[in-house]
Amino acid sequence: MVLESVSDASGLGDTKAESWNMRMIVAEKVGGAMRLEGFELETEVRALVERVLVGVLDGPAPGTDSSTQIPAQIHDGECIAIGADHGGFDLKQALKAKLVEAGWAVDDRGTHSTEACDYPDFAHAVARRVGTGKCRVGIIVDGAGIGSAMVANKIPGVRAAACYDLSTARNSREHNRANVLTLGAGLTGPALAWQIVQEWLATPWGGDRHARRVALIREVEDMYIRTDA
Repeated sequence: MVLESVSDASGLGDTKAESWNMRMIVAEKVGGAMRLEGFELETEVRALVERVLVGVLDGPAPGTDSSTQIPAQIHDGECIAIGADHGGFDLKQALKAKLVEAGWAVDDRGTHSTEACDYPDFAHAVARRVGTGKCRVGIIVDGAGIGSAMVANKIPGVRAAACYDLSTARNSREHNRANVLTLGAGLTGPALAWQIVQEWLATPWGGDRHARRVALIREVEDMYIRTDA
C-alpha cells in the first residue's frame, strides 16, 4: 500500500493545521503480499493518518533521540548555561546581564573573577549542562572561542560552534543545529558579541536536507561513545 499525503495547512509549528487533505493511492503488490480490502483497508489508513498527525502536531514521542528534541527556534525564558575563563570573564558578565534583562533564566557556571584559570573546566561545565538536558543551550567565552568549542564537542549530544559574525551564528543554528555557542573575547567586542548571541538564539533550525547531516554527526559520535565507563 502506498500513501501520498497532501497538506494545505498553514502555520505549522506556531498553530495547529486547520485542514488536511489526504489523497490515498492504493496499489496491489503481486506475489504473496496480503491484500487489505473494505473495512480492513479503511482501518489501516485511519491508523496511519492518526500517527502522522500526532507526529506533526505533537512533536516527537518519548525516547526520541535527544538531538531531535531541540526546538526549531529557541524561545525567551528557557534556561541557558553560560561560562568563561578569566580571559572571557568580563564579556561573560556583560552578556549575562543582557540575557537576564531579555528574560532568560541564566545558569552561570563560572568563572567568577579574572583570576587565571583553565578554560576546559568551564567549557566542560557548560557543555555538560546542555548535554544532560539541564539547560537547553549554552554560551562559553574564552580568548579565541576555539579551545572551548573543542572541549564542548567532547560531550555527547553537544554541537558547539565558534562564531565570529552574524553569518556564522546563523549558519551554525540553521544548518548544524548548534546548541552551544563559543565566543572569543580577544577577537570579538561586546557590541558584536551581543549581536551574535541575539542572532544565534533567534535563528530557527532549518531541518530538511540538514537533518540527515546532523543525524550523521550523531552517528559518528555514537561510534566512539564508551559503554564500559
